[in-house]
Amino acid sequence: MSRVTATDARRDFFEIVKGATEKHEVYRIQHRNGSVVLLSENDYDNLVESLELLSIPGLQESLKKSVKQVECGETVSLEEAFGGD
Repeated sequence: MSRVTATDARRDFFEIVKGATEKHEVYRIQHRNGSVVLLSENDYDNLVESLELLSIPGLQESLKKSVKQVECGETVSLEEAFGGD
């Protein structure tokens, strides 16, 4: 995460926006009254989606169980699961 002052952010606004949108950079913009974080809309949406998924009761445990099943070879092929022609 890059830290910039509000003054520098104002001066370099278009470059900062370009860095956030094209390079997925995150900026902490500091002001005497506090700080804000700037990130691309896509990165923000992904973050919110991840938080929503992680808030589903039991999901994390289910994912851990699934990883263990894969590691132990307790899986079936797509053909076995869905049938083949």
